[in-house]
Amino acid sequence: MKQSREDIRNIAIIAHVDHGKTTLVDELLKQSGVFRANQEVVERVMDSNDIERERGITILSKNTAVFYKDVKINIIDTPGHADFGGEVERVLKMVDGVVLVVDAFEGAMPQTKFVLMKALDLDLPVIVCINKIDRPEARPDEVIDEVLELFMDLDASDEQLDCPFVYASAKEGFAVLNLDDERKDMVPLFETIIDYIPAPTGDPDANTQVLISTIDYNEYVGRIGIGKVDNGSLKINQEVAVVNAHEPDKFKKVRINKLYEFDGLEKVDVDEAKIGSIVAISGISDIHIGDTICSPEDPQPIHFQKISEPTISMNFIVNDSPLAGQEGKFVTSRHLRDRLFKELNTDVSLRVEETDSPDAYKVSGRGELHLSVLIENMRREGFEFAVSKAEVLYHTDENGKKLEPMERAYVDVPDEFTGSVIEKLSQRKGELQNMTPITGGYTRIEFLIPARGLIGYRGEFMTDTKGNGIINTIFEGYQPYKGDIAYRKQGSLIAFESGESVTYGLFSAQDRGTLFIGPGEKVYAGMVIGSCSRQEDIELNVCKKKHLTNTRSSSADEALTLVPPRILSLEQALDFIDTDELLEVTPESLRIRKRILDPTLRKRANFNK
Repeated sequence: MKQSREDIRNIAIIAHVDHGKTTLVDELLKQSGVFRANQEVVERVMDSNDIERERGITILSKNTAVFYKDVKINIIDTPGHADFGGEVERVLKMVDGVVLVVDAFEGAMPQTKFVLMKALDLDLPVIVCINKIDRPEARPDEVIDEVLELFMDLDASDEQLDCPFVYASAKEGFAVLNLDDERKDMVPLFETIIDYIPAPTGDPDANTQVLISTIDYNEYVGRIGIGKVDNGSLKINQEVAVVNAHEPDKFKKVRINKLYEFDGLEKVDVDEAKIGSIVAISGISDIHIGDTICSPEDPQPIHFQKISEPTISMNFIVNDSPLAGQEGKFVTSRHLRDRLFKELNTDVSLRVEETDSPDAYKVSGRGELHLSVLIENMRREGFEFAVSKAEVLYHTDENGKKLEPMERAYVDVPDEFTGSVIEKLSQRKGELQNMTPITGGYTRIEFLIPARGLIGYRGEFMTDTKGNGIINTIFEGYQPYKGDIAYRKQGSLIAFESGESVTYGLFSAQDRGTLFIGPGEKVYAGMVIGSCSRQEDIELNVCKKKHLTNTRSSSADEALTLVPPRILSLEQALDFIDTDELLEVTPESLRIRKRILDPTLRKRANFNK
């Protein structure tokens, strides 16, 4: 007999990247009394990882819980970035409703559409929260119309269209139901959640069923499965079976050693969890997302939607440059292998495969950002390795035709830059789908473009739009191969010998293009030290000192002025490298190099192509 648990609400907070989800969760935590009155709280407390804090993006979904009027509200903060869409799809299986956060100025954006579509597909009730209404350029009334249009585009039912709207400023800590109401606190949002989101239902007397939707990992206890108790209850020391809807043969008996529920930012030990509770279970070593924990007598797996496939891959290779091993702590292939396979514990959208070479691993992910976050994390942990240029993963259809992943790109640019953006995306095999003016002298352009056409484009896009453009992409599916794309117009400037760069050598080199290094830096033969102004690669000697003669003093060198080098970030370097180049990543440096360092062997390899 199904019952509902009125003392619990399970919600996910979904939105486009940077619309204020994590800040909103902060406020709900603060105002529900999770923090002590005098406790110092960092901003965006849910973004616990360094990279999340620096970039201001959420990468992993996080669980928390707050209490309001004797009701426990389990909240899941989800990522907004398309590359982490796998996270969003999964956690929606744990909740009974969502809060869709929309920026009161930017309005409905591509990722808003993506996360809303996932929620509507699962028939989840939606509360729309128009956030940042304290922004001077906010336009909440127009944004409501945009959101309702989006609901209609996605074929929402009448009940879903009849959703409540709440206006808020997560930063200022208030929510209101009407724009002219008094702006005090978050109570109107709490009340709307309690009234509108249904309580979780299930049969408390049925056999146990818990679907694992997220995996956490902890050095001390290993893998931790997180899921919602759908039916029955779960107790410490209970014997259960692990089964999976996608793997009919899977059946493993285990015992529940540790059971936790969420309270604020803490996990608290519990002896028993009833229907509707979101629980964390540790002690099951090989638990995976999509597994169902159920009673061994009647093992019924819960159906689970498969996680989207990766679309892009890179090779992670042991560093073999002349400077290898000087800056990193972990440099061997065993270190690299262990670390990559450990990442699979928590990142379900990632794939790691061994290759013909024992020193190289093929790592596939959902996009460039997805893989660059992994590279940056490893680099900070002291790893030293090299990565190849990102390549897309092709499929073939039943007739043997080559298919490639396509992206729908939404580009918001100031009107004066639309021409150059359209020209660049068209060169990369993009097809213009739509073009609409939006407020503030901006135009929104919609393109359908091969995923490989976007590799290496973001840096160029920022230059072309003087930093004012916004580009968002969503995976659109596979289509027939669109033809070859010329990625890079410029060749590379390559160091001719090993040593230390000198002002004199750099001064004569800077006329050939843009340098990536300054004086006094270690270089080696085959290392890329800049981009050439022409299409071919040029080898230069930047370690060359000036010959001293009787008539000229060595101090004449000091008059040479160098143009400041262009220091590349990790993303820019990944964008820049070509197919015959690698990026050497160490905790202290990023160096671009040719795959084949020896100039004679390199010319021979190019000649044989």
